[in-house]
Amino acid sequence: MRVAIPAETEANETRVAATPDSIKKLIALGATVVVQSGAGVSSGITDTDYVAAGATIAGTAEEALADADLVLKVRRPAATELASYKRGATVIAIMDPYGHEDAVAAMSQAGVNAYAMEFMPRITRAQVMDVLSSQANLAGYRAVIDGAAEYGRALPMMMTAAGTVPAARIFIMGVGVAGLQAIATARRLGAIVTATDVRPATKEQVESLGAKFVAVEDDEFKQAETAGGYAKEMSAEYKAKQAALVAAHIAKQDIVITTALIPGRPAPKLISADMVHSMRAGSVIIDLAVERGGNCELAAPGETVITDNGVRIVGHLNVPGRLAATASSLYARNLLAFVETLVDKETKTFAPKWDDELVKATLLTRDGAVVHPNFLPK
Repeated sequence: MRVAIPAETEANETRVAATPDSIKKLIALGATVVVQSGAGVSSGITDTDYVAAGATIAGTAEEALADADLVLKVRRPAATELASYKRGATVIAIMDPYGHEDAVAAMSQAGVNAYAMEFMPRITRAQVMDVLSSQANLAGYRAVIDGAAEYGRALPMMMTAAGTVPAARIFIMGVGVAGLQAIATARRLGAIVTATDVRPATKEQVESLGAKFVAVEDDEFKQAETAGGYAKEMSAEYKAKQAALVAAHIAKQDIVITTALIPGRPAPKLISADMVHSMRAGSVIIDLAVERGGNCELAAPGETVITDNGVRIVGHLNVPGRLAATASSLYARNLLAFVETLVDKETKTFAPKWDDELVKATLLTRDGAVVHPNFLPK
């Protein structure tokens, strides 16, 4: 079983799909591991580190991918990469397939068996494989750090001989994994924290972390969560009521962090231009959903927008990658845990069980065809 770890090709991708620790465990499973030279540099991992773990270094992606049975990546392979994959090879990555159905079709046409790690079901058995949680956790932490860096004042209340410095007010919009970590981090840094979400179960979570919950708690709110734990799309009437409440609240905030995403859909717009213009000069908005269109109407992917009234709207791309070493370490463990379920321990060969619930949930393409029900031709 030959496993390839190519370097990521996207300009802003600093993560890598394997660490020396995960490579040692892949080798223990019976794999020979080939890493493209320089693949781990942005994550603080040198070629020498990989060689010490037992991997072989290849000078180019083509050399690394040649005859690979299994390819581990952070992002899905680009069309130009697929030419180097042998037919029947397996690739496991964060595929981001919604809105990129052409990329899914390209993988099927190349004869690649492609698994999307972000489709991992949220069940007890798969917790250690949950890349959305591991990466969102870091994004929530980094969002607070970025917000503090952009904000021109201290976060905690400070009582000094020269006077008292008031605590910063931080508002978290969307209380998933990223939002909860943002709340915890902001509270540790001494800010006054409030948060909102359309899912009723989050109220108790927010309050348990010492923050105040802000939401219109009507009958629709009480039923606003899917069986899988994700937020439902709310009615226009509810959105209007919630927007009015948020508009009044947001005008008083120093830092706002938005994290709201609905799988398979553009990010919901939570902060209008009018809301931005109601905020004080020097306030900061960190939009973690900017890659999906953004929760803030004025956010721009990869840019920091400074409005006429002095509000800074930060739209960093790949926020987990801003903590590349930690993000790569967690992601590599997620991948390894999944790969372990796909390997026959006795024969030490790659042998997926096609009826396994993890395989069925994550498999996008197989044997030259698109097989995931969400992407079958209509």
